[in-house]
Amino acid sequence: MAADENNLADRSGRLFESQKGYDPRVVLFYFIIATLLIVLTSGLAYQQLFNSELHTERESSQNQRRILIPGPRGNIYDRHGQLLVGNRPRFAVVLYLDELRAKFRAEFIRIRKNYRAAEDKDIPTADQLWTLARVSVVQSYLEQINAIIGRDLKVDSVRLNKHFSRELLLPYPLVEDLAPAEYARLLEHLPVVSPLQLYTTNTREYPFGSAASQTLGYVGINEDVEAENFPGEKLRTFKQRGSIGRDGLEFKFDAILQGEAGGSIFRVDPLGYRLRDAKPIESRLPTQGQNLVTSLDIDLQLAAEQAIGDQAGSAVAIDVRTGEVLTLANKPDYDLSKFTPRLSPEDAADIVARGAWTNNAIAGAYPPGSTFKILTSIAALRSGLVEANKPITECAGYIQIGNRTFVCDNGRGHHGEVLLPDAIAKSCDIYYYTAGRLMTPEVLAAEGRRFHLHQRTGIELPHETGRMVIPDPAYKEKEIGERWFPGDTANMSIGQGYVLVTPLEMACFAASVARNEVFTKPTLLHNPDAPTQRTESIGLTLAQRTALIDGMVGCTTYGTASKIMNLLPIPGVTIAGKTGTAQKRVKQGDKVVTINIAWFICFAPADKPEIAMAVAVEGDTGGESLEGGRVAAPIANAVLRKYFEKKNRPADQKLAPFKIE
Repeated sequence: MAADENNLADRSGRLFESQKGYDPRVVLFYFIIATLLIVLTSGLAYQQLFNSELHTERESSQNQRRILIPGPRGNIYDRHGQLLVGNRPRFAVVLYLDELRAKFRAEFIRIRKNYRAAEDKDIPTADQLWTLARVSVVQSYLEQINAIIGRDLKVDSVRLNKHFSRELLLPYPLVEDLAPAEYARLLEHLPVVSPLQLYTTNTREYPFGSAASQTLGYVGINEDVEAENFPGEKLRTFKQRGSIGRDGLEFKFDAILQGEAGGSIFRVDPLGYRLRDAKPIESRLPTQGQNLVTSLDIDLQLAAEQAIGDQAGSAVAIDVRTGEVLTLANKPDYDLSKFTPRLSPEDAADIVARGAWTNNAIAGAYPPGSTFKILTSIAALRSGLVEANKPITECAGYIQIGNRTFVCDNGRGHHGEVLLPDAIAKSCDIYYYTAGRLMTPEVLAAEGRRFHLHQRTGIELPHETGRMVIPDPAYKEKEIGERWFPGDTANMSIGQGYVLVTPLEMACFAASVARNEVFTKPTLLHNPDAPTQRTESIGLTLAQRTALIDGMVGCTTYGTASKIMNLLPIPGVTIAGKTGTAQKRVKQGDKVVTINIAWFICFAPADKPEIAMAVAVEGDTGGESLEGGRVAAPIANAVLRKYFEKKNRPADQKLAPFKIE
């Protein structure tokens, strides 16, 4: 019995021990389950703790939309605070499509029902039905507008669908650029609470029309408005059209004039419609750009443009002391008001046909003609080869240089023995042919480059030409492939041949001579506290400079410009000037023709210069007394007259210096 009990106990012990053992397959199963749980837990923790920002961003991109509204551009003023370019309100009536979801759906159902009721086998697709529904609803609102303002406008289905798919949250313009009377009627009759609303934007306004058009420039449509430091860069963004500078000061200072865009962020439903009564999550009002005060004097600008009239020409006036440009006139020009809201193809074609795109004051390269004789005089005096009080030749009306005969002023000049002042006043070509022969062309070219006549002035405008040329033998060899002849020096000494400059450069040259220095840096920005420019002295003795100025004064009192200046004297003002006429070959259609360029440069008063000018006008008659004196000098006279009229006004009629605080 005891043995049986012992056997039973042994079997039980062995059974118990076998149950306590671990099956390796079970252990592996436990390990796999534990690993999967750890991975799942880690993944959940990563998504919740580390990737929550990504999920929030994705959620925002699906249910939020951003709208950007451009800020108005800054104003542009003349030096006295007169508005040259501003903004005017532009009125439109718009429809908020995102408020018409229910009406679109109801119209969709109605149209589809009608097709089915008619048992029409050619039922449009769903997309086509939605298009018909939207056009029908929008046309019904447009009919309300037609009834009020007396128009008969129809919905452009292509434009509507494009707006709906791309710019749903932006107001859809039904009628743009409303007349004031139309705006007033709509303001009176449209309901206050309606998807149909009056909408105001800004467009550029030009109080003086075409005045300084190529200098002020114009703006174009900006499709890519940006809002700096405004949140939501990764959200789907709707941008209202702004404006961007395309030419002139509008282009050069676009970053300053450009307003700061504002915007709003809204919640939308899955179809992209704005949630009803939902306030913006973020919002910021647009702000106007900075204003720009130019150096221009609009009164002088208008005087120059009126004096040029229908001719093709340029006139530049500069403050001798500071280099500020008072006038930058060019004809033909264009009416800036035609650029708002956009330039029509017909107006663009007209500008092209008249050659009005180019601002020849800075982009027209012309031979300077006899105005260059001032530079030749300076070079000759500084070289020591010419003395102001001694004749260097006798003018018989012509001179033989090499195998060519050169005449004086088209053969009309017989000046005899002349000194430098008379040679300037009467513009004796023979005197300057001789002066050129006494010098080398390298000396003359070096003097022109010392006055910076071979390079751009750096004025704050686009498209300043780089075609200015102060030639020498090396230039001709490189560019023309020919050697330099004595006749080339003769032509260069009177501003012909290969010499090319712009009216702006010659105005800067006149200002430099007036200041007795070699360079004037022009600027179109006004600074009432600007210091006097200081550059290298010309380097003439007092006697030499006196002779030079006496000759320029003689030009306006008894010389080639005396007729007009004596006919229209400016009380109390003595003008130092120099006329010129040059020839230039230009292409007109299929032909190459030679045109005359009438020149006049000057500064005044001669003893204490304040204003310097250069005028260049295309003409068809040669001769300085005919062109330079008769055509170009009167334009300068008109500007100078206006300048001194304003200066001599009683103190209580003068404008205070203008600053923008």
